[in-house]
Amino acid sequence: MGKKFHFVCRSCGHEIDGFEEWFANGQKCPKCGDNKIYTVYHTDKNKLNELINSDEEPSSLWHYFDFLPLEHKENIVTQGEGATPIERWDIFEDYAKRKYGLNLQVYVSRNDLSPGTHTFKDKGASLAASVLKEHGIKEYVVASTGNTATAFAYYLAKAGISLTVFMPEDALDENAAHIGALGQKVCIVRGDYGKAKRVAREYAQKHGILISGGNLDPLRLEAKKTQAFEIKRQLGRMPDVYIQAISGGTSPFAMEKAFHDFGDILGKMPRMLLCQGDKCAPQAEAWEKAKAAGFPEGWENDYPVYENPKAIVPTLATGKPVLYPFMARLVKRSDGEIFAVREEIAVDIARLVAYEKVIRIGPASAVGLLGFFEALHRGYIHDGETVYINMGEGYERAYSFLRDVAYTMQYILGSEECPRHDRSSYKPKIWEVFDNYEKYSTLP
Repeated sequence: MGKKFHFVCRSCGHEIDGFEEWFANGQKCPKCGDNKIYTVYHTDKNKLNELINSDEEPSSLWHYFDFLPLEHKENIVTQGEGATPIERWDIFEDYAKRKYGLNLQVYVSRNDLSPGTHTFKDKGASLAASVLKEHGIKEYVVASTGNTATAFAYYLAKAGISLTVFMPEDALDENAAHIGALGQKVCIVRGDYGKAKRVAREYAQKHGILISGGNLDPLRLEAKKTQAFEIKRQLGRMPDVYIQAISGGTSPFAMEKAFHDFGDILGKMPRMLLCQGDKCAPQAEAWEKAKAAGFPEGWENDYPVYENPKAIVPTLATGKPVLYPFMARLVKRSDGEIFAVREEIAVDIARLVAYEKVIRIGPASAVGLLGFFEALHRGYIHDGETVYINMGEGYERAYSFLRDVAYTMQYILGSEECPRHDRSSYKPKIWEVFDNYEKYSTLP
């Protein structure tokens, strides 16, 4: 086995000697042909405790190099991602107290401050670029609704690796522009994300090019598990509740991986409260159906498929959630929930955050933050709990969304048409939707 780690097939238990063997077999188990593997490290687990409690301030996720699947530090491709601050947001705490009588501590992970492409996708892209560089891979393929592709385009360009991206036709133009400006190839597929993934696989097979393995790909999973390490490092403990918007859901899988491997160091895994925009919410729909039926035998295999979903937030629109059976079991094990939020009020939460926190966020971030308000209304958060929200991308990912968020512009002919400005006068309007949130809940 390799000096630092090896893989184990999740289906048959066959051991794989690292990426060289994994890539040579087309990213499939040479024994059973499955594409889902588990990364096992040979490093003493106590080293993680030292890294978490180190006086050294991490400059990136590579602070945890000993528990990432890369052999040689000289191959690291980084822009300082993965060490973004976790902030306590008292405005959310005050709201929970005022409207629901709950005393909470609410923390938000500021992934919008990631130096690469301002999203938590940067962690996986950094690891992918580093591993591909270490193994001399010069070309790669990704299918994506937007943010993953943008991050991979950036980091692979830094590594000198050519990337071809396949995106659905409803993907945000800004993401395609970011990718194209870096000299990476963008193919807009006429169809939904499911079709984009099929075309990407066909292209990769035709030309013999490696393709991103999706939500359980160790290139993404292992990088994102460092989020759990940073929570422990920055907060000193694990939260009771973890909230995030999901499309496929790599981060929750990564969190569970971290707790499976290092639970004795990290503590108890939080309850997973995962939300989807209501215009494309197959996982939430499947969960609600199973919950209403009392989770009968085989419930996790019953989920809908949305053909060509028309979502307001296309970066989260995965109509065929093939990993739902895994995600559903994960959420059930954590005593969590999967639910939908109203996409049409994504602009309203973005305005609130911009007004109260002076932070401009992207649409996927808005959906994730709405998860907090929906979870409160449904009674999924309890008095005295600590809540962690894994917020997504910054406004740079979606300037068109930022234009919708803006609300103070006025066209005038002269100064007499422009009244004096009092910013505080907007506050009641900013909070109106959330003070009356019961009107906007998706609760059946």
